[in-house]
Amino acid sequence: MVTRALRTIPLAGRWPTAVAMALLGLGPFVVLSTASLPLTPALAAELGASSSGLQVANGLANAAYALCVVVAADLIQRVPPRRLYLACTVVFALASAVAALAPSIAWFTAGRTLQGAATGMLLVVALPPLVTRHGAACIPLTVALVNLGLFGGSAIGTTIGGLTAGPGQWRLLFAALAVLGLAGFVVGALGFERSDAPSPRMGFDPSGIPLAAAATILPFLGISLLATAPTPSAGHLVVTGIGILALVTLVVREYRKDRPLMPAQLIAHTLPVTGIGAAMLAGAGFTALVELAVVHLRQIDGLSPPLLGAVLATQVLGMAVALWLITRMLPTRWFPVLVLGGLLTIAAAGALLALAGGLPAVPVIALVGVLLGVGAGAAVGPGLFLGALSVPAPRLGPAFALVQLLRVEAAFLLAPLLLRVATSGSDSAGSIRQVAVLIAVAAALGTVLLTGVLLLGGSRPQTPDLQRWVDGDAPAYDSPPLAALVRRSHEAERPVRRR
Repeated sequence: MVTRALRTIPLAGRWPTAVAMALLGLGPFVVLSTASLPLTPALAAELGASSSGLQVANGLANAAYALCVVVAADLIQRVPPRRLYLACTVVFALASAVAALAPSIAWFTAGRTLQGAATGMLLVVALPPLVTRHGAACIPLTVALVNLGLFGGSAIGTTIGGLTAGPGQWRLLFAALAVLGLAGFVVGALGFERSDAPSPRMGFDPSGIPLAAAATILPFLGISLLATAPTPSAGHLVVTGIGILALVTLVVREYRKDRPLMPAQLIAHTLPVTGIGAAMLAGAGFTALVELAVVHLRQIDGLSPPLLGAVLATQVLGMAVALWLITRMLPTRWFPVLVLGGLLTIAAAGALLALAGGLPAVPVIALVGVLLGVGAGAAVGPGLFLGALSVPAPRLGPAFALVQLLRVEAAFLLAPLLLRVATSGSDSAGSIRQVAVLIAVAAALGTVLLTGVLLLGGSRPQTPDLQRWVDGDAPAYDSPPLAALVRRSHEAERPVRRR
């Protein structure tokens, strides 16, 4: 039976329309996550901004993104999703226009912050309908394309930033993003189905959202200042520490609540922890290694922004390989292996970047780009979906809110600090090499530890039941509790009390 919503909205219910809405909603902001570094000289010159001011602008944009995935998890219960989607695309378009026309760093920061806020909301609003409403057969390709929106933009972002790093050209980039925001509004108006909010009378969470604000704004602001201040102060450390403490408190609070905003209890199992841990480590490693590669090509090898962007365009090839692997491996029992293999590929990219000083830098870094594209494409988005498929489909939006909050915190808090360490000494080449080795070791150890989580949980290789998940009956994976084998062994060794 054709519903009224499908009759009045011409493109509603179509898979290509849902894909377009997700990519237009998520991709533009993700591109800026790696485009910002090549743009830094042009932005500083035309906005009269210091490196600290630009870092704070990026930090607040990422903070707004992380905060608003949590806000959206709350609002989506009380506000119709279509209304939220259309409002957020308009906000993103206006924010991009503000950034494009910004006469000063203050206006630019306002535009970037609103971009992040709108995109964080769109993540929770646009993704669940795309993934859950078009049948189990579409899920592998859908996840691959979602991964393109979530992280594929990062692979091309450095190249786009390098090509638009000339005087005034960065304004054209932000103007193009405004156009994409309007395109998202048009596609949403033609294709986003009308539906009622599931709990319109649900009250505002008086403690969860303020706690999430402290858990995002404070650490991102503190890290931005720590990464750029000539002499880091104790105040910066205190602000960062309070923010991280607020994040831990938020997660514990959600775990203990009877009716949590985000399903922390459902995620605290073997497969979700493995996937989210891999996504956090891979995202942080990818972001830091891309920034190190840009610094190496620009400061040590003397390449212009367009040339360094061309060298790192190889990330797109790696991402294409990862998208193909997702479509092949997600319906099989080996999907967790793909996630851990992606994290190990990030480790290999770090080890190879450390060799750029002793070998010809340009071809080595081009190969690093391929490995980064494969590693991020195989570990970040798939890692998040390994967690998402382990919770019931009706809880997908809130689950995405929690896993994205954790991933963004890891990726964009560590990278600025690592970049400062790599560029603060007199021997930039040596410092870059040391930080690259550190990232490689951390990613390799993370792969070993997360493999241990799988083994200790007794998580046997299993094919996901995607049809059961789409129907909303149960998770696609039967994920055991953490350390289930150890718990069972301990219980078996307990002496039986005689009555």
